[in-house]
Amino acid sequence: MRQDSFKNGFFKGSNGKFSVSVNFIKAAFISTLMVFAGSAVQAQTLASLPVTSNPIASMGAAKPLVAWSKFCDSNPAECSVDVTEPEIVELTPQVWKTITSVNQRVNTSIKAVTDQDHWGVVDIWGFPDDGRGDCEDFQLLKRKILADSGLPRRAMRMTVVIDELGEGHAVLVVRTNRGDYVLDNKHNSVLPWTRTGYVYIKRESQDHVGWVSLGGIATSPTTTANR
Repeated sequence: MRQDSFKNGFFKGSNGKFSVSVNFIKAAFISTLMVFAGSAVQAQTLASLPVTSNPIASMGAAKPLVAWSKFCDSNPAECSVDVTEPEIVELTPQVWKTITSVNQRVNTSIKAVTDQDHWGVVDIWGFPDDGRGDCEDFQLLKRKILADSGLPRRAMRMTVVIDELGEGHAVLVVRTNRGDYVLDNKHNSVLPWTRTGYVYIKRESQDHVGWVSLGGIATSPTTTANR
């Protein structure tokens, strides 16, 4: 008759080999559950981030807008480029939440009005301190809030596009490790640049005070007159 005995916490069979004890099995089972739980948390975290997309390619220097140049004369800190800052934002769930909430909050707190109706001029850049402004004013305020929140200003570039109406329009492009995303006063959702339907003309340079071409059209708009 076979006799089995316990020795040092292991089960010993008639073949002389030790099997795993009950406690060891429990520990292994718990460890496996923890691994699966960790994987589930990681998957949930990744799922809260946007899908990765390709960034916008720049194509050499472009002429700045006159209104932007005047804005920079009055607000040099808003246009300066600190090359020691990162060129892209490391997109975490918390950073993504901050970006999307700022976009929505500014969009719902500022009334859209053209510069012509607001100031009697075709194009002027500034902060919507009186609660009213057009496209670039919305985006300048968003960038200021995000920069004050700790995001690198260098990774957030004012960008000129042609919109669905065929008019000049300004958006804020946030460059991230998951692609370029657009903050826009026409949309409360922050979208990948490829999903906006816009033609991308030019944006602020990340290397110096100036603009770079995005290859949209040969003759770029001279104003961002759209609300």
